[in-house]
Amino acid sequence: MQNTNPKKLRAELKDYLDLAMDEPIRIQKRSGESFILLAEDSYAKMQNEIVSLQRRLLSLTEAFEGNAKEYSPNKKTRLSRLKKKK
Repeated sequence: MQNTNPKKLRAELKDYLDLAMDEPIRIQKRSGESFILLAEDSYAKMQNEIVSLQRRLLSLTEAFEGNAKEYSPNKKTRLSRLKKKK
């Protein structure tokens, strides 16, 4: 990840935008605040990954709490098949 400051970013904006296509750029102000510049495609991929992980987490939470229903087209659940084998 490249690092820069706002003054240098303004002076070399085109170059930093080109760099941001390949990797995120950290822009740090004197006050210590940091910002990240990244390509829109990278941002969209990150957002999609977050949504996917949230859905998985919700599904796992529902299953753990016993709120999930198992889909079984032949009316036999996996749990009932496992119980019969014991």
